[in-house]
Amino acid sequence: MPNWNARNLRRQMTEAERLLWYHLRAKRFEGCKFRRQHPIGPFIADFACVEQRLVIEVDGGQHAESAGDARRTRWVEGEGWRVVRFWNEDVMRKTDEVLEEIRRLVRLSA
Repeated sequence: MPNWNARNLRRQMTEAERLLWYHLRAKRFEGCKFRRQHPIGPFIADFACVEQRLVIEVDGGQHAESAGDARRTRWVEGEGWRVVRFWNEDVMRKTDEVLEEIRRLVRLSA
């Protein structure tokens, strides 16, 4: 079931996800291979770099104060992944700052 959901989510990316994917795809970003809508256990990460065990989530307002997101983050981190979250608004309006934070995280693992 997660693979069907992942395919469906790839077709329905938000504008912010599309913008971030443009920068992350095809090993453009620091030579890292990112996957979009990547299944990790029972969850689907917006973006994941398997080699770095880095998950990037892009959230809209519906995620504010979400207990489900906190539970999901704890589970994914418990599996050895680092999780970073950005608001859609930040991805759209502060793209360079978001990319710099991702770059910092990637370099920490190098």
